[in-house]
Formats: sequence, structure tokens, C-alpha cells
Amino acid sequence: MHDRLAMDLTTLANERTFLAYVRTALAFVAAGAALVARLVGGGAWVVIGWAFIGIGVLFLAVGLVRFFWVRRSLRRWWRPEGKFGP
Repeated sequence: MHDRLAMDLTTLANERTFLAYVRTALAFVAAGAALVARLVGGGAWVVIGWAFIGIGVLFLAVGLVRFFWVRRSLRRWWRPEGKFGP
């Protein structure tokens, strides 16, 4: 029972971390889009806006890779009888 609860809590923590990555990525993309849309004339702010969009996409990619890597690792270590181990 205790091991199953630990597995459930770890899975939920993994999902919560992924949602934090998505939230951060969305904030960067929104800030970058706002800079690019408002400053159509060009300049350094447009470059910074595109950099923010790129950083947001990078955050999303890192979050996805990390989420699936941790989920796969958890599934490898969880045995059907409810015990941890290889």
C-alpha cells in the first residue's frame, strides 16, 4: 500500500513539473509575441521578442523530453506486484 502511494505521488509530481514547464513556455512565447506584434518597425526589441519565442519553444521541448524520460524510468522500476526494483 505504501509503495503504491509513493508511486502515485511521484507520478503526480512528474505531471505537475511538466505543467510548470508548459506554463513557463507559454509565458515566454506570449511575451515574445507581444514584443514582436507591438514593435513592427524593427529594432532590438523585435529580436528580443523572437528570442523569447525561441526560449519558450525550448522550454516546451525540454519539458516534454523530461516528462517522458521520467515516466519511462518510473515504469521500468515499478513491478506489477507493487514493489520497486529492476
